Amino acid sequence: MRIPTVSIDGIPDPLPEQLTVIDVREDQEWAAGHIDGSVHIPLYELPSRLDEMPEGQILVVCKVGARSAQAVAYLAQQGHDAFNLDGGLLDWQAAGRELVGAGPTPYVA
Repeated sequence: MRIPTVSIDGIPDPLPEQLTVIDVREDQEWAAGHIDGSVHIPLYELPSRLDEMPEGQILVVCKVGARSAQAVAYLAQQGHDAFNLDGGLLDWQAAGRELVGAGPTPYVA
């Protein structure tokens, strides 16, 4: 199965309102830094929280793109229009895109 993937250059800035961002990293990674407005659903919780998936496009992110690729494969099998951010939040941050987090200087953990 081919995983629908997009690079950071293919993501509009600012993000479109109709796009939902799902972050599948662990709690401590999320707290360190995440995309403002994204929804935190750790990868292992995804099957039990499938009812929280919105209609429309879903961008799934993690640190480098491996966990989010797994999530996208699962979501696509369930009929969702999901795609993976190639390079993950490391590429997001490297492109100068904003992160928010618990500390004064959000970062990708």
